[in-house]
Amino acid sequence: MESPQEIPLFPLGLTLLPGGLIALKIFEVRYLDMVKRCLKDNRPFGVVPLFKGHDIDQPNQREVNFLPNGTLAKVIEFEAIQPALFMIRCLGTQRFKLEKPEMRAMGLWHAMIEEIEPDPYYPIPRELQKVAEQLDYQIRLAKKKGVRLEQLPFSEPYQFNDCGWVANRWCDLLDLSAGEKDVLMMQENPRIRLELISEILLEFGIIAE
Repeated sequence: MESPQEIPLFPLGLTLLPGGLIALKIFEVRYLDMVKRCLKDNRPFGVVPLFKGHDIDQPNQREVNFLPNGTLAKVIEFEAIQPALFMIRCLGTQRFKLEKPEMRAMGLWHAMIEEIEPDPYYPIPRELQKVAEQLDYQIRLAKKKGVRLEQLPFSEPYQFNDCGWVANRWCDLLDLSAGEKDVLMMQENPRIRLELISEILLEFGIIAE
């Protein structure tokens, strides 16, 4: 595990997981500057989920109610639509824990972070195979409905025999609260994470016992 490092933060009303993709429209001065610096230095920023408040700056409000965990986001696509409007696409890479978040110039949050080790590869056991099969089905169904691959919240290569990857992709797709996704994301054992996902899919009627 690497030593703590300082990064800029982007609190959002969503949860980014390792291997996930997000598309962002950047127009606030604080985030325009952040993206420029990240691209110049080839460094990521941290996406932290909001559980209260807004991710857009508003008068007399600053988003302070974000969860203490997040994921590093690497900019993989960048387009400057206008000098004050960027479109970016980011890949989630590494989970982290926040230490000492602090708001600085222009309302941009910074924090020291402690990176969390990536999930070890854990093959999917037979009793959880239907969770991976249903994910494969959902991807194929989306393609049949005309959804382009780049519109999915994750990209190839698909890893249908990896507990952590399958669990994370279900987190991308399921309509869960930021707190629920955070609990799943921070579960250290990828098999347990997938078991929890299986219980949710059973509850939602997406898979059967």
